[in-house]
Amino acid sequence: MVHIRIGGRGTTRRVIETEKENWSGDAFKEYSKQRKEAAKDNFITVGRGTTKIKFGDIPSTQGTSTKGMWVSSGRGTGKRQL
Repeated sequence: MVHIRIGGRGTTRRVIETEKENWSGDAFKEYSKQRKEAAKDNFITVGRGTTKIKFGDIPSTQGTSTKGMWVSSGRGTGKRQL
């Protein structure tokens, strides 16, 4: 897939070819699971460097739904419900 990237205040254009087109949603979740599984035996430091735990011991968190929440629009004067 080909993307056109604009840089330098709109004065330059670059054509970039990418292999994967979507890095959000289910594709990114699957990628994250594979990376976590590969690194589950590595240690990480937590608590200002005072504690060391295995990366695989950290539980995965579920994403929360934004359905029914209100989002402001314009200059903060309008709102709409998701």
